[in-house]
Amino acid sequence: MIDLRLPIGIFFILVGVIITIYALVSPAYVPHIKEHINIDLYWGLVLLVFGIPMTIFGWIAEQKAKNNPVAEEKPAH
Repeated sequence: MIDLRLPIGIFFILVGVIITIYALVSPAYVPHIKEHINIDLYWGLVLLVFGIPMTIFGWIAEQKAKNNPVAEEKPAH
């Protein structure tokens, strides 16, 4: 059985990479804001920082489940 943290983490990593690359190659200039804050870059990095641990923890949980087959057995009714 797949742990939900694994696909969620992979999704956030992919979206974070896409947004971060977009932020690095596109000009982020809004004329009415004095501070030149590249919000896409920050959010891309936030998504990466969230997605990497989710993927790692999901992978670890999957490895533990593979090594412990007793935990996956369902009780008979």
